[in-house]
Amino acid sequence: MSSFMLTKSFGFACAIALASQASIAQAQQGPDRGGASVPASTYRINSGDQLEIYVWGEERLQRTVKVLPDGTIAFPLIGQIRAQSLLPQELEQVIRDGLKDQYRGEAPQVTVSVTSPSGIEFSVIGQVNGPGTFSPGRYVNVLEALSMAGGPDEFAKLDDIVIIRNMGGQLRAIRVQIGSLLKGNVKRDQVSYERLPRIETGDVIIVP
Repeated sequence: MSSFMLTKSFGFACAIALASQASIAQAQQGPDRGGASVPASTYRINSGDQLEIYVWGEERLQRTVKVLPDGTIAFPLIGQIRAQSLLPQELEQVIRDGLKDQYRGEAPQVTVSVTSPSGIEFSVIGQVNGPGTFSPGRYVNVLEALSMAGGPDEFAKLDDIVIIRNMGGQLRAIRVQIGSLLKGNVKRDQVSYERLPRIETGDVIIVP
């Protein structure tokens, strides 16, 4: 293996270590409520996802549920709710509307978090060692996604990576530049959400 490839591999390993820490921190903050450094997620709930539902002031209604294969969940006082394809904040409103009849005043606030997004599936194509479709069972960022695809090969143009994302029926191209991260001297301030966007279900990552 050439010295160039050894340096590149070392840089990729260092970047992956830091990226994994950043991804874990983002996941602990929650998919949609990560603070200023993490933009609102466009992740739509899928069958197989695990959700944590909290009704403020009603501990008896706190639930951890798994979305069934038919895309529904069961919730006390409401029954079956179709959750598939909804944003977490949309499901919050559906549950709150379903609880209205149980309260004389305004229904309490509802919080929905996707704690295990098992429905996430994405594809990596182009100059990687193992292109394909992947279902990680958790949130990952673009660098972790490339790691699952065996990492970039020696011909990859790492400052021209494109993520193709379906947003409301329209395709959006998200450009990613990670060349500087793979030079063996990775700094923590280089590993941010803006540099390493989180992968959403249905994404196609193109490595030219």
